[in-house]
This record gives sequence, C-alpha cells and structure tokens, in this order.
Amino acid sequence: MQKTLLVTGSSGLIGSEVCMYFSRELGYDVHGIDNNQRAVFFGPQGDTRWNQERLESEIPGYNHHELDIRDRYPLIALVKSLRPAVIVHCAAQPSHDRAAAIPFEDFDTNAVGTMNLLEAARLACPESPFLHLSTNKVYGDAPNRIAMRELPTRWDFADPVYSDGIPETFTIDQSTHSVFGASKVAGDMMVQEYGRYFNMPTCIMRGGCLTGPNHSGVELHGFLSYLVKCNLEEREYKIFGYKGKQVRDNIHSLDVARFMAAFVESPRAGEVYNLGGGRANSTSILEAFELAEEFTGKAQVYSYVEQNRIGDHICYYSDLHKIRSHYPKWDITQSLRETVGQIVESWQRRPVLSA
Repeated sequence: MQKTLLVTGSSGLIGSEVCMYFSRELGYDVHGIDNNQRAVFFGPQGDTRWNQERLESEIPGYNHHELDIRDRYPLIALVKSLRPAVIVHCAAQPSHDRAAAIPFEDFDTNAVGTMNLLEAARLACPESPFLHLSTNKVYGDAPNRIAMRELPTRWDFADPVYSDGIPETFTIDQSTHSVFGASKVAGDMMVQEYGRYFNMPTCIMRGGCLTGPNHSGVELHGFLSYLVKCNLEEREYKIFGYKGKQVRDNIHSLDVARFMAAFVESPRAGEVYNLGGGRANSTSILEAFELAEEFTGKAQVYSYVEQNRIGDHICYYSDLHKIRSHYPKWDITQSLRETVGQIVESWQRRPVLSA
C-alpha cells in the first residue's frame, strides 16, 4: 500500500525537494500545503508558484492544497482526512529582518501554525513521524560570545571547544534572537514537547543556511541564492557589518531531504539536530563572492553597511557529531562548490531573472 506524505511549505526550497525525493526515491503519494505566502512576505521576487507548477508537472498525482497553516480547523480536517504516514513541516515566515515589521504574522505562522499542525497530528496520526524545520536562529546571538579570531577572509572560533561548530547542547537563553528567532524557538520547543509529553516521533532540525538550485532567494532570506542572483544581474549586494567576514555553513536541500528519509526509517521522540553543512561547507560573504565569480566570470558588485543585523551571527557552523552518530548512513554529499555551481545554472535557466 502506498504511503502518504504531507508537506507544508511544499513550494519552497526544502518542501519541494522533500516532495520530489519522497516521491521518486521512496514511492510516497505526495500532498503539499502552500498558499504562496512568500510572495506576500517578500513581494514578486519571493513568488513560488513556478515551483508549485514544477511539482505538479514532475510528480505523478501530486496533490496541492491551497491552505494557510494559520487556519486551524481546515488544517485539522485535512490531516484527519489524509492520516499521512509522514508529516514534514517547512512552512514558515523565514526572515529575521522581515519579522520585526510583521510580528503578528510572524508569530502566528511560526509558532501558532506549528501548534496547529502538531495538534492535528496528535488527533489524527500520532504514530506518524513529524519533522519540523527549525533554525539556528534559536541560539540567538549567544554564539557571538565565543572567542573569535579574525582571518583574512573570515571570522572563526578561537575556542577549541567549538572547533567542529555549535552543538545541540549550546544555550538558547540570555541572548538576542530577533523576533523571527523567538517565534521559531516557540515552535521548536512545542515540537520537542509533543514528542516527549505525548511520546510522538518528532524531529527538530535546526538548519544552517539551507540552499540549493530551486531557491527563490531574496535580500531578506536565502543568502547564497540571492548573492548568486545579484552577481549574475550585476546588481549591488549589500553587506551588513562584520567586514563581510561573517560565516555560515551551507547545506544542499537534497541532503536535508536525505536526512528526513533517514529519520523516518528510524524515528525518535522529541529529538533535536543541528542540520547544516558543517565546517567543510562553511563560507563567509567575501569567500562566497569569490566562488560565485569563479562560476560566472563576473565581478561581484557590493556595498557595505557598518551596522550588522540585530541578532546576527558573526560565525556559525553546525557540529554534526550527534546527527552522524544517530544516523551513520547519512552524511553531506553535496559540496559547497557543487552547490554554488548548481545555483548559478538554475538562475541562468530561469526564463527571466526577476526584478
């Protein structure tokens, strides 16, 4: 009997990758929830209808549901009718910059929307793995308190305790998260609680920079995709503070989907994983400029603003020891260089580079 997968935020980067992977590789019947809210949050550049159309054309029998996760009772009704074998929750307001301007919409989406889906799952299919895409922003700016060393093109941790990155045991308290980070903390904690309190197989993935060729990168969200887009269009990219040496680890959407499949095969209750590219797939903005230039042959146009974004990390990359120990068959398969190359090709293939 064919199993059913339900994905929220199905037209986004990770949601669409999960839909494709679980359909092609695992044979799931796929249902996606998406109402193109990114276009509301970010304008035409954030529009994901093109990705919805791609899913509808490439996944046999793809089922699209035009539903807002903030609409509690229609969401519960849908989950009860489907009783999915797996729920993957990717829908979110994803920008910590945008959140400050729309705090109610941000919290209602990230916290209340997550609660709505959790309760729907508890009522309809509590035995089904529930995978929640959280964020490294739940740690707030606490990583900035780690001793740093400045290198020619990046900042890095000077404390050897963090030579492999930030572990899941790192504090989330007494730090500035941004409004977005705080709303994601609320959802993150509730997914943990449903796992522990109700013994549901829930998984929290605290993502680093999630990226890949199907990302609709915009200035307020989607660092690597937006940077490449700016390079190709010879448009100014704005650096906010830290000399452009701030570091992020980047993980390809395919490797995120692969981990989700590994968790579904061997689920745990209320578990938390830092899911990023690790030190090997980390890059600063300055280093990313150089990498993009190698692929496009175009010099990056940029400007610099001294003031950093509130709650932004100076350096962050994920310690992958825990996730590798729990799921030894999983690992990073897409290098940073391969990922950037794919992003460049993707933007070049799209009919028009949107304004």
